[in-house]
Amino acid sequence: MAENTTEVLVGGAVLAAAIAFGIYGAQLAGLGDGGSDDYPLTASFRSIEGVNVGTDVRLAGVKIGTVTDVVLNPETYRADTTVMVNADTQVPDDSAIIISSEGLLGGNFVEIVPGGSPFYFAAGDEIVDTQGSVSLISLLLRFVSGGEEG
Repeated sequence: MAENTTEVLVGGAVLAAAIAFGIYGAQLAGLGDGGSDDYPLTASFRSIEGVNVGTDVRLAGVKIGTVTDVVLNPETYRADTTVMVNADTQVPDDSAIIISSEGLLGGNFVEIVPGGSPFYFAAGDEIVDTQGSVSLISLLLRFVSGGEEG
């Protein structure tokens, strides 16, 4: 009987740890926000290499949101992207959105470069001024070839 009690206690501890990890993962992914007032913005990129759903969206280096959807537009052959921005962050409507790198070996993130407009994007608006990711290999090939495109 003592063995059964020990097995039940160990099983309960493992189950509690699994539930705790599940809750932590949901919060990390932003699924636990339920009543959040975040708002979506869309953008269309020529290349969004290195960016996936869940990638950080930053303004002045501060995380203000995440990428929530990336799909290929079959008509324009561009990556149509949706980002969720924190409700307390107002983005001027002449801002640009670019794919930036955290460094030579770091990952990519989406950066919003604010404009100077007194008006702000509303939920569902499209950021038209976009700059896609730049391939490091492409830059090295341009450097080696003396700046000529090949």
